[in-house]
Amino acid sequence: MHKKLFIPGPVDVREDVLLKMATPQIGHRSKAASALQKGISEKLQKVFYTNNTIILSTSSGSGLMEAAIRSCTRKRAAVFSVGAFGDRWYKMAKSNGVPADKFSSVAGQPTTVAMVDEALATGKYDVITVTHNETSAGIMNPVAEIGELLKSKYPEVLFLVDTVSSMGGTKIEVDAWGIDVCITSTQKCLGLPAGMAICSVTERAIEAAKQVENRGLYFDLVELYDYVHKKDHQYPSTPSLSHMYAMDYQLDRILAEGLENRFARHIEMANYVRDWARSNFALFVEDEKYLSNTLTTIKNTKEISVSDLNKKLAERGFEISNGYGDLKDVTFRISHMADYTLDEVKELITIINEILGL
Repeated sequence: MHKKLFIPGPVDVREDVLLKMATPQIGHRSKAASALQKGISEKLQKVFYTNNTIILSTSSGSGLMEAAIRSCTRKRAAVFSVGAFGDRWYKMAKSNGVPADKFSSVAGQPTTVAMVDEALATGKYDVITVTHNETSAGIMNPVAEIGELLKSKYPEVLFLVDTVSSMGGTKIEVDAWGIDVCITSTQKCLGLPAGMAICSVTERAIEAAKQVENRGLYFDLVELYDYVHKKDHQYPSTPSLSHMYAMDYQLDRILAEGLENRFARHIEMANYVRDWARSNFALFVEDEKYLSNTLTTIKNTKEISVSDLNKKLAERGFEISNGYGDLKDVTFRISHMADYTLDEVKELITIINEILGL
């Protein structure tokens, strides 16, 4: 039985989108491939609210996260973490020999402007990384406010942002917020199969990267950027054109829905899940200013067995997610992203209520 996935990703993909992956292959050095990739980039610029160059990578989002911190850090990176995926960015830095320090928030608390200001005031860092939407905790960090701080006080510092679980589900104004490298991937709010990552990158980030001697090869941002500009939106290695056919089609659907309408639908679904969580459990993120619009992390105050709940949900064709890492069984998570509707979220919650007797 197919299960509707209300997990942090991958998400359910519409059948018509999946069918686009069966489009016959073309040569990846052909003019048709260039046209396909150029069209995708132009559509993604609208979703990202940017005029910056778009780079596509046949990898997970983690691939371009690693590319960004390795390629762009000349001196030292300040990595801000509110959970597992901020921690991952720090691990990437250390694994690649990139000098970095990690600044962790208390569990359930955001990365604040004050934290960033205090770190950057030392003058030690030329790069910062922030997770916009941390799926382990259900936190959405104040990236716009952090961007304003950088523009006003630390304009020389590069701003790298992980929007893997938020881009396409909430408004992220890359240019207005001053983001130098903004990374996402296909299997979450964009409603596509896993397997491709996307980033926007500024010219100044590329100029900084040119000063870094060891950027690797496959994830060298300079090489990827140069290929896009010099080879008409092509790439050094063979990309997944099947993903690109699906992405091109899905981006048309997203833009036809209207970005503001899409964001409003995500907020509507989020509010419904939050209200249910407040009434029956508790929200893990206490300051509601920082609640994620694409996923809700719920305190397991009733100490239910999340595994047993998921087994019973599976019998009804649904799946939610247990807590991540140390938060397993302490929390559980319900995503509300991509192409789901409020009615589908209501159906899920009704079934959970029946199973738990709420």
